[in-house]
Amino acid sequence: MTGFVVWVDFRLKPGARDSFRKLVDANATASARNEAGCRRFDVTEARGEPDRVVLYEIYDSEAAFDEHCRTAHFDEFNTQSAPLVDIKLVTICDLVLEATP
Repeated sequence: MTGFVVWVDFRLKPGARDSFRKLVDANATASARNEAGCRRFDVTEARGEPDRVVLYEIYDSEAAFDEHCRTAHFDEFNTQSAPLVDIKLVTICDLVLEATP
């Protein structure tokens, strides 16, 4: 099994979580529903850290991720969420095992 994995760790400005979540949830939903190369798009919140949201995304390939970055819904999310974010850390990984029950 191969895949292209993206972890995005957002540290939000205080009080921005609700607005950010509306934007990121819409982006995640559109990605999972409409992008053939998007296998998974999870939005997580760190326990005890109300201003931290971490995304876990799996794509079939880096090219599929590049396509994601060119979609209208990604552009809207990226533009509108930027003022809500203090720090954005991106980690790129190769999927080496996808264990499922």
